Amino acid sequence: MRRRESVKQAGRALTVVAIAAAVLCYPVRASADVVLDWNAIALSVAGTQSPFNQARILATTQLAVFEAVNAVTGKYKPYLGTVAAPAGASAEAAAVAAAHGVLKSYFPAPASVAFLDAARAASLASIPDGSAKAGGITTGEAAATAMIMARLNDGSSPPEFSVPASSDPGVWQLTPSCPAAGGVNLQWRNVVPFGIEDAKDFWADPPPTLTSTQYTKDYNEVKRVGRFDSVERPQDRSDVATFYAGSSPGYVMNLAARQVATAQGRSLSHNARAFALINMAINDSFVASFGTKYHYNFWRPETAIRAAATDGNRKTEPDADWKPFILTPCFPSYVSNHASGSYGGAAVLKRLYGAGGHAITMSNPAIPGLVFHYTAFKQITADIDDARVFGGIHFRFDQENGARLGKRVGAAVYKDNLRRVHDHDHHN
Repeated sequence: MRRRESVKQAGRALTVVAIAAAVLCYPVRASADVVLDWNAIALSVAGTQSPFNQARILATTQLAVFEAVNAVTGKYKPYLGTVAAPAGASAEAAAVAAAHGVLKSYFPAPASVAFLDAARAASLASIPDGSAKAGGITTGEAAATAMIMARLNDGSSPPEFSVPASSDPGVWQLTPSCPAAGGVNLQWRNVVPFGIEDAKDFWADPPPTLTSTQYTKDYNEVKRVGRFDSVERPQDRSDVATFYAGSSPGYVMNLAARQVATAQGRSLSHNARAFALINMAINDSFVASFGTKYHYNFWRPETAIRAAATDGNRKTEPDADWKPFILTPCFPSYVSNHASGSYGGAAVLKRLYGAGGHAITMSNPAIPGLVFHYTAFKQITADIDDARVFGGIHFRFDQENGARLGKRVGAAVYKDNLRRVHDHDHHN
């Protein structure tokens, strides 16, 4: 497939406190797979970003790691194809230098640089000095530079905002979470994808009409269980709503992938490819999701329930005092970004590791006290779907159609990128 141009550096600096927390949560162990180590490090520094810029940074980082490792091993078709490794170069050193190079470029604040430099030194300490190590570092640095350049001007900046098209029933309106400028991340619909040609090819079909059976059913569900003080929301659904409100698709799917990759004992080369594909799919699902959102401009439950007297549906009763359990994001409802990104990542995870039979523990230091255990990826995505409905910010059809979008993107990313050079490499 054609390679694309693409990103301007973006990022807020981590505070010293956040850096200290990252060091505690993501120690670098010399015995561990450096691809997995640096995926955790990347998540720790990119955690300051929106879920969407986080996904973009993770995809850039993991593709640089893949390109560096693959330049050494040659097991897969390259992404850019412009990085060459000297004979005998260390794939481990290449991976470390690639991840470090991308992250240091996107997070140039002194505290971030100090953390990243220390992590780099710790990772490289276990690799014997010599030509192999030096060659790997050179290869990784070249891969980082190449990926950063490939993502310049990719449409992720400057920020763009959207104002409601009208005040008609069904049309998205500003909610209390919105800035005065309007709906956020309007530019994300035009971000250059990593692994699909055109995000428009993956946009969802239109949402149901306001008088349809589907809309009526899903309206009444979110009205009943998503209200901030609902007595029909079980505690476990309140817990998943809280957890996934603060845990992005990038965080969730990468955490799951690290645990499964470790349990299955996957190779450095396999892991480099796997994490590149997972994060490409998450990012590209977001791009298609934002395109869908701002194309249809469908209202949020918060608006719909308060204004139900205007929707022409006799089976949807209004509630002027209705508020959601979690904060409504400031952009249109249809389709769900969390569904799109999570199902995009999960579609790749299933192809890489199998759908079930896993032991995944989901927790987040930023949300203490909540821990979930899963054996299949579909259990995670099912909880995410419930989280957004029981959280009061999405209709069920937002989730279902976001899921379809993400599955299609994930399948396409996996099929069309980073393919094996030889069929017999499938165990590597």
